[in-house]
Parts: sequence; structure tokens; C-alpha cells
Amino acid sequence: MIARLRGIVEGIEDGRCIVDVGGVGYLVFCSSRTLGALPDAGVASLLIETQVREDAIALYGFGTSAEREWFRLLTTVQGVGAKVALALLSALSPDQLIAAIATGDKATLTRTPGVGPKLAIRICTELREKAGGMPGGGGVVLAAGPVMRGNAADALSALTNLGYRRAEAEAALARAAEEHGEGAALDVLIRAGLKALAK
Repeated sequence: MIARLRGIVEGIEDGRCIVDVGGVGYLVFCSSRTLGALPDAGVASLLIETQVREDAIALYGFGTSAEREWFRLLTTVQGVGAKVALALLSALSPDQLIAAIATGDKATLTRTPGVGPKLAIRICTELREKAGGMPGGGGVVLAAGPVMRGNAADALSALTNLGYRRAEAEAALARAAEEHGEGAALDVLIRAGLKALAK
């Protein structure tokens, strides 16, 4: 397995580059963030994640170990392949990813090509507890979720009893509270929460 490449950047294309190492040109797929940091000419060093499939061996390059760790974590989510993971890393920095996942900010994630509302919810739900320990967050520790009281707590109970995951329901109710105010009636919060979950 290839873990790192150090060589001359022969060319940069959309989403990939060619790195010449000892006369062999390696095609490496990268985020736009990594590609933007590469020199137009001269020696560059990339951390590599090698993926072997039946029909191909693909190399994914990263300028920082934080970005590589995020790539590895993102691709553990069902529906997030290498292409979508690189698109997320192109659109969002590790700090922005941590913030979006911590707050259940589906809108920020869906601005990435290939990430729809359902996949955004899955990313937030599956990575919420892991994101706080990831590099790039400045040691931010994510809370298990917002503390809900009164009608919000009752609405959370209602949504989880309907079969929604707690993290999804918390994120939906947080948006409902922003829209209607924390003192909103129970039925208003439940309806708004269901509407947010249906998106």
C-alpha cells in the first residue's frame, strides 16, 4: 500500500494531479483544498490513502493528516464514497465539518455536490460522537446534544417514540425552536420537527 508520495507535480486537473516519482507518474485524486496548496512546479509531498477495488487501484492525496483522517471517517458512512468525501473536504474545512455535524446543520452539508438531505442526516447522526475527537477542531468536545426542557423535551420524546433517532430528532427540534421560539407550544414543535425530518 502507498502511504506517501514525494515527487514533482507534473500537472493539476479538476479533482486530481499527476505526481512524478522517479519517472513514474502517479494519478492522485485530491480535494480542491489540497490541489490549491500544491506548487505549480517543483517537489510536493502528499499523504496517500490507497483504495483497492476489483477493477482499479485509486490513490487519494492529502496535504495534511487532518484531512486524511477526515476522509477515512467520512467514508465509513454508508453512501459516502471517496468522491463525495473529497467533495465535502473541498467545500468544508475540518473545523466547519465539526461545527456542522455538532449542530446537525444539514443545510451546510447539502451544499456539497452529491450530498442530499437524507445523507446529510446520516452523516450528522453517525459521526456526531466521533467528530469531537477528530483533528481540526482545536480540541472541541461535542456535547451529547442540547439539553431540552419543557415542551421541547416532550416533543423529543414524541419524535423518538415515533421511531426517529434521538440525534435526528434533537437537530430537527433545535431548528424548530429557532423558527418558532423556545416557548412554542408542544403541537407546534412536533409539527415543525416532523416537517424538518421529512426534508
